[in-house]
Amino acid sequence: MTLESVGPLVLSGIDGETYHSLGALERAGVQFVATFVVALVVLGLLQGYGPRTVTKSRRSPVISLCIGLPSLLVLAGVTATGYLIIGTSLGTFFGIVLVVIGLTVIPILTVLGIVAIGHSIAARVGVDRLWAGVIAGSVLSGLVGFSIAATVAAAVLAGALGVGAGVRVLFGSGSSTSPDERTVPPANKI
Repeated sequence: MTLESVGPLVLSGIDGETYHSLGALERAGVQFVATFVVALVVLGLLQGYGPRTVTKSRRSPVISLCIGLPSLLVLAGVTATGYLIIGTSLGTFFGIVLVVIGLTVIPILTVLGIVAIGHSIAARVGVDRLWAGVIAGSVLSGLVGFSIAATVAAAVLAGALGVGAGVRVLFGSGSSTSPDERTVPPANKI
């Protein structure tokens, strides 16, 4: 056994070959449970950051997608580069760090993107609560599990949405939340 054969099982719990061998109903169930559990854990642990990311992606999804798609490609590229250099002499130090960062950040923000999509769907039917977004997002994740192509498309869309909103929340936290709260420097007061 090598690191390449054990890595996907340890990091994701299921590798690509095993995922493809599952039936459509089993894939849907795995995706529903995985999304539900990760969403509960992330929203429970990141109580300030998680809900703000979901709210930010719901308020302006186009901006989140425009920021998130290139950011997602960069994160995926960094993760792939780390995976490729694991076999070299630099890999034990830099490659593992890059892979761990990528495989931690991308799934978490993708799940937050799925929760944001689910929250929007739940709000359309009259339940505008975060818990309804978690359930609706998990059901949506399970439904797209019936098709691998739909799973990939939904993962890219939710990943771009979540990464874009996550970046916006991370870098936008230093600004004023309300323009009325801005102060005038003493030299400019009349």
